[in-house]
Amino acid sequence: MAHRYENNAEGLSSKKCNLRHIPSFLHYVNREFDEVLIPMDVVKETARRIRALEIQGATNVAIAAVNALSEQIQLSEKVDRISILSQIEEAKEILFASRETEPFMRNAIRYVEWRLKNGEWKDREELRELVHGVSEGFLEGFRAATDIMVNVGARRINSDSVVLTHCHSSAVSKVFVEAKRKGVGFRAICTETRPKYQGRITARELLEAGIDTTMVVDSAMRSFLKEADLVLVGADAITSEGNVINKIGTSQLALAADEARVPLYVVSTLLKFDPQTIHGEYEVIEERGPDEIWPDAPGGLRIRNPAFDVTRREYIHGIVCEEGVISPHSILEAVR
Repeated sequence: MAHRYENNAEGLSSKKCNLRHIPSFLHYVNREFDEVLIPMDVVKETARRIRALEIQGATNVAIAAVNALSEQIQLSEKVDRISILSQIEEAKEILFASRETEPFMRNAIRYVEWRLKNGEWKDREELRELVHGVSEGFLEGFRAATDIMVNVGARRINSDSVVLTHCHSSAVSKVFVEAKRKGVGFRAICTETRPKYQGRITARELLEAGIDTTMVVDSAMRSFLKEADLVLVGADAITSEGNVINKIGTSQLALAADEARVPLYVVSTLLKFDPQTIHGEYEVIEERGPDEIWPDAPGGLRIRNPAFDVTRREYIHGIVCEEGVISPHSILEAVR
């Protein structure tokens, strides 16, 4: 079940997003190809794990999806162009259906598809070399983008400051760790992030890095903004208007931060930009099952469990990305 966030994009350019920053998430498996075709088993299992939140976070989902696609290609009995492209199309449908609010994964899969459609191979060995080349190019781009993003974000954290974050973002965690590595003394506040408690992942990572960390319940975020100097959050999707889709509760945090005059920055690669929103397409807001909230709820009780919400661009101080810090109003210029 899901509801849709409508993006008003009338009059916006239809130019495609520049893909120069798309990174590699393929961990190429250097082994002999199996002789028996396994029809989408690898892809289906990865999709199941994504749906079950065994794999979570936009970056991890993208890594897993492209890795699964790569391995599925390696398992293929047939390596002719028509067969490989047909398998990619089938894998796309399975993976795209696993989570509704995952433009990062969609962008990464489409990039692999584009590279293979424009590539040439005559046999298994040449196909393997092509997949390996795509993976290496992806990885190089990803590392470069991440290094820039993390360094820019770390410079936003000042000594003796208090930084509040919500949910778990691998990019935000890396920013915290980099600031600590550079000798910046600061304190972090993490929300627990109901109903799956992803804030605990963040808290563990920061504690392992030696960062002074406090956890609070989600409903206390407004109260603890009185102590905060900065808010850093991640993103699951960025629309053409510069609005950000992230874990449910982010929009409330943004409103409270605006009230408290605490700047909120989104730390995200531009790969999370959803090019479909340029044309006024809806960004789907995934709604998960009620059992995550109350497994033994009384009969007749209606439980709503949206996974994400929309933070309007006017509440975002800036987007920390591989282009530096950009205004959310400038997102289209940044991705062209």
